[in-house]
Amino acid sequence: MWWIRSRNYIKKRKIKATLSKIPYYIFGILPIKKNKIVFSAFEGGGYCCNPKYIAEEFIKREHKYGEKYELIWLVNDIKKKFPSEINKKKNNLFNRAYHLSTAKVWVDNARKNYGTRKRKNQYYLLTWHGMIGFKPVGRLRGESFSKIAELVSMDDSKNVDALLSNSDWCSDVWEKAFWNEPVVKTGSPRCDILFNHREEKRVEIRQKYGLKEDTKIVMCAPTFRGGSQTKERKVFAEDYTIDFKLLKENLKDKFSGEWIVFVRLHPQLALRGISSPNNKDNGIIDVTLVDDMYELLAATDVFVSDYSSAAFDAALLRIPVFLYVDDLEDYVSDRGTLLWDIEDIPFPMAKDNKELSENINSFDMYEYKKKLEKLFKNIKLIEDGKAAERVVELIKRKS
Repeated sequence: MWWIRSRNYIKKRKIKATLSKIPYYIFGILPIKKNKIVFSAFEGGGYCCNPKYIAEEFIKREHKYGEKYELIWLVNDIKKKFPSEINKKKNNLFNRAYHLSTAKVWVDNARKNYGTRKRKNQYYLLTWHGMIGFKPVGRLRGESFSKIAELVSMDDSKNVDALLSNSDWCSDVWEKAFWNEPVVKTGSPRCDILFNHREEKRVEIRQKYGLKEDTKIVMCAPTFRGGSQTKERKVFAEDYTIDFKLLKENLKDKFSGEWIVFVRLHPQLALRGISSPNNKDNGIIDVTLVDDMYELLAATDVFVSDYSSAAFDAALLRIPVFLYVDDLEDYVSDRGTLLWDIEDIPFPMAKDNKELSENINSFDMYEYKKKLEKLFKNIKLIEDGKAAERVVELIKRKS
């Protein structure tokens, strides 16, 4: 029975978490280094998301003002490239315990490992990895939020000193979904690049992939299918129901130009070794393994997703965003009620390729932008390319 397996699994995780605290207590006798900051993203993923842009703001200040920091990044694949100013360390228990125990500041975009021990006078900033979104998170997931996920979240939440938000809407959701972490409205550091380096990235990305400078890019980025405790876990893997050839034809008819598709899976799937279609001759490029999606997003002309919070981030560029939700009912049943009525947001929604084609062909940019501005105003959005600056000032002030 699934519940017996679940109970035994939780018991094992609790024992493992208790044992994992031992090295934290050992290293806890060492002094905390005032200017040491430890970063991580997606449980040891690469150089990406909000922590990346916060780290780069610290690096910029070091060069500009002579401020000195010891920047550590915990990463699963030690071969990944990082700036020379960042000291990368293998993400294992020994390194986590030593570096987290001796750092003044922690910066992460996901929950810490179950059993992580924080010392007095340390400062833990949780950026999260999406702000305005569709998917219910934490307690808002209801019965689909597994017991072990709840235990890990509650264990981590008691250590958090600040949880980032980019809007009043997001702040309200965090207060309902999480466990009393102090919410701070700063904006999303990962979105700064969309304001500050868009033209630069449009040129750079096209050169990187051998594309003509006037090639137009549509990024397709489905979200992670998590599954609940009572059901088999499902992922977006083999079944690519979007007709990419038809998609490119429709985009060419509507917006002109030659189009190429960037397919980007969720980081959780990349960690599991799941890949996406990759055939440049047919105009499809798999960009799943690129650490920083936001460098790609800055170069994108149209964005297609389902329930990913990146749809709202893409909308900051004022580019067309289309939703392709061929499993809406199943997804809601499995994940829980969505945070938005998906039909009331500015993004045209389709449940099959025929509807997607119709939405592209009938797309009205003027009306779309009016709806976007109304939405952003209503939720009191704060995104202006200066989020990382605000976060670094927060860290310096609070730590």
